[in-house]
Amino acid sequence: MKLSHDELKGLMKNKLMQAGLKADHADMTADVLTWSDERGYHSHGAVRVEYYSERIAKGGITVDPKFEWRETGPCSAVFEGDNGCGYVASVLAMEKAIEMAKKSGIAVVGIRNISHSGSIGYYTEMAAKADLVAIACCQSDPMAVPYGGIEPYYGTNPISFAAPTADERTVVFDMATTVQAWGKILDKRSRHESIPDTWAVDAKGRPVTDSSLVNALVPIEGAKGYGLMMMVDIFSGVLLGVPFGKHVSSMYHDLSAGRELGQMFIVMDPSRFVGLDAFKASMSKVLDELGEMPAAEGFDKVYYPGERAVMRRDKAYATGGVEIVDEIYEYLKSDKVHFDKYDHKNRFAE
Repeated sequence: MKLSHDELKGLMKNKLMQAGLKADHADMTADVLTWSDERGYHSHGAVRVEYYSERIAKGGITVDPKFEWRETGPCSAVFEGDNGCGYVASVLAMEKAIEMAKKSGIAVVGIRNISHSGSIGYYTEMAAKADLVAIACCQSDPMAVPYGGIEPYYGTNPISFAAPTADERTVVFDMATTVQAWGKILDKRSRHESIPDTWAVDAKGRPVTDSSLVNALVPIEGAKGYGLMMMVDIFSGVLLGVPFGKHVSSMYHDLSAGRELGQMFIVMDPSRFVGLDAFKASMSKVLDELGEMPAAEGFDKVYYPGERAVMRRDKAYATGGVEIVDEIYEYLKSDKVHFDKYDHKNRFAE
């Protein structure tokens, strides 16, 4: 089923409200989910709505949270999420971080005690659209082994950065610190297909190609990815006084309980450094030079981070809308809040 931006966002907003989320919170959440789907990040789009709806309905997300913004210095602050919707807390915290960075030149903002917040590239893009540069990172529940280990300790622990240019282009980089997302392995499993031996390990920490034997994911580039996972967990977990490492709550274990997740934003004003106009002009030159480079064999060009995502969005709307799986579309249209599919499952929703 192909849907317009407004159709897709409206269906998701209505379902989240049906589950119990307030209208303005549902609207903010649906906007981030739509942003993900229209860019082809379907693992962080409409497919997540039923899980969120089940968690909201069971009390695992506070529908009327008492958010608190506490400035701890001229350029630092903590946003207390009160176990509210992670999407809403992240949007509001980034809005405050943008204000602080405009005033002080830099803002370092930690977000505490929130639920899952989806594609963090959305939040760094907010800063870039305000002529700022931003870095974001957030912790997630354990499903990756540390380099040389057997048992999962860290999550996929994503990192994002974004920057503006002198034209309509925006650099938006968003990556997990694991080689591959669990969703890709689920897709291979559903097709009874093997996976590369660099994606995951079995219960004894051995590389595995049989997708049904996967016990944990592995970090990108071995020890380097492991170090990045640790960095994300320190910045968004240990530094904020929320559960860290293997103590981070499971996404699926108990949907009636809060997740207490942490997230960190670092936002900088280029005008305090090289100057805004000079920065944006140089960024545009960087993207021009990258795009003009000869492409290697098997590639059509060198793309900048976020470019192909925007191309996928534009192509989707030029060809009738964002493609949504029929089963998900029927669920979004239905009167059913959820089908009790996710509660008390393991880290892979099984």
